[in-house]
Amino acid sequence: MSVTDISKTLLLLLAILFLSGGVAKAASDKVEITADKFVVEENSSRAEFSGNVIIKQPGLTVWADRVVVRYGAGGPSDLKDFEAIGNVRIKQSTQSARGDRGVYNPTTKILILFGNVSVTNDSGTITGPQLIVN
Repeated sequence: MSVTDISKTLLLLLAILFLSGGVAKAASDKVEITADKFVVEENSSRAEFSGNVIIKQPGLTVWADRVVVRYGAGGPSDLKDFEAIGNVRIKQSTQSARGDRGVYNPTTKILILFGNVSVTNDSGTITGPQLIVN
């Protein structure tokens, strides 16, 4: 894996965070990604972070056991989807959400959390099998 591959993937994740964060972010906002393992599979247009994945950006933090990013023939700027798998948590300044799995589709701009979903904010907590954010 080259530095270019890492940079492309980080830029891809930054774009995902902009789209799924719920609020507009400045391009200069720093994104910090940590994981036990990072693999780019260029032949299958896929990148995977695994083991204690934490994605941080001012005002937004995402945790998961594993994060898989799929992109098209145009490379990382041609994002197909983003999937967070296992113990998914999303925290924004005023609310948080949890689920077993989360999928984001940039074409439809829909984020779906699946399995044991809970959303908590100042008003309380709501639970259910699925959360769809459009």
